[in-house]
Amino acid sequence: MSVLRSFLFAPGNHPRRVEKALTIAADAVILDLEDAVAITEKPATRPVVVAAFRQPRHGKLYVRVNAVSTEWCYADLVAVIQAGLDGIILPKVESPDQLRTADWLMGNLERERGLPVGGIDLVPIIETALGMREVDRIAASGTRTKRLAFGAGDYTLDLGMVWSRDESELAPARWAVVNASRAAGIEPPFDTVWADLRDAEGFAASAARAAALGFQGKMCIHPDQIAVTNVAFSPSEAALAQARRVIAAFEEAEAKGLASIQLEGQFIDYPIVQRARRIASLAEGV
Repeated sequence: MSVLRSFLFAPGNHPRRVEKALTIAADAVILDLEDAVAITEKPATRPVVVAAFRQPRHGKLYVRVNAVSTEWCYADLVAVIQAGLDGIILPKVESPDQLRTADWLMGNLERERGLPVGGIDLVPIIETALGMREVDRIAASGTRTKRLAFGAGDYTLDLGMVWSRDESELAPARWAVVNASRAAGIEPPFDTVWADLRDAEGFAASAARAAALGFQGKMCIHPDQIAVTNVAFSPSEAALAQARRVIAAFEEAEAKGLASIQLEGQFIDYPIVQRARRIASLAEGV
């Protein structure tokens, strides 16, 4: 599994901001054709975004197109399914059929243009009540989708919910997205953005909560959030060292026919060592 911790949004209609975003140490950049672009500018923004595919970049490059239910999604996909694109972010997905429609169109465009079919990632954002109700079916839709994302801004708007600083109201939705991902056998999802750029402590706490809940990364709206995100979703040196001690001790015991041991006062059996191996694997992928 490739490690994708930080996804930085950049408005597709601002070439300088796009160019700068591509140089920042985010694991991926999302060039936005949706909420960051005015309706009147959407068609003119598509070639600007495509031009960025040829620019040098630090990480992967994704494009957030408009929702399948809008008049712009089809033309967005036709414009951006090109060599140099790593993935599509598809907002406001509310059914598996919407995801399958996008997947079908992407596959045909890839085939037409001589690209590997299925090679471009497709990440649906779950950000409405209906999408959350259907999240299990969306995750198990049988498409190219390897990971979901959760969007709290539109989700709280849709439900008339207050998005508080401690985000306690988001816990059930976050759990549902993580659980659906695991049940469908796909990668852990990406967490929502943090909207208050003045509250760096709040952002760090939000990232830590998401990591503890089982998300693999977080979407960001400012470069200052990248380093914090990368730390939050990476094993600490202490956690990695402990994981390696657990693995080594258990492998030694297992060779002697033992499946449960104690190490430094901690009981260790297969679930514990599997968690340690996951930590070590994550660190190797960073």
